[in-house]
Amino acid sequence: MSRSRTITVTVKKKTGDAFDAILQLPSKMMPDAKVNSDGWWYFTGPHGKSKLKFNENKSLGILDHQYVDEESVWDIPMRVVSNGDYSEILITLNKPDELSDDQFNHRIEEIGDMVNHMKQIIESH
Repeated sequence: MSRSRTITVTVKKKTGDAFDAILQLPSKMMPDAKVNSDGWWYFTGPHGKSKLKFNENKSLGILDHQYVDEESVWDIPMRVVSNGDYSEILITLNKPDELSDDQFNHRIEEIGDMVNHMKQIIESH
């Protein structure tokens, strides 16, 4: 059985606004992020050349995505759930086979910091 961790964050935005803001996050979080016609965002991440592609369904709050860097490939389920004037964002991280437990633990810490930054950006717009 593979290890996983689910991160949940509450944002002060209605679900549709939070959803739309997340789709624009790569350009706000990575200065060199560019999206191609195939829907992949390309940028330099903490672990080298990286790319990210959303597989979204707004009506269902689905923002699943694939993230690939020079060390690993991640298939990440992500949901945006309504909570009145707020939204709950749930991100499940399954440990890629190519990462050791220690590398996974370190990535979880990095991603936690990134999620806090993401929350600030979403709430500021």
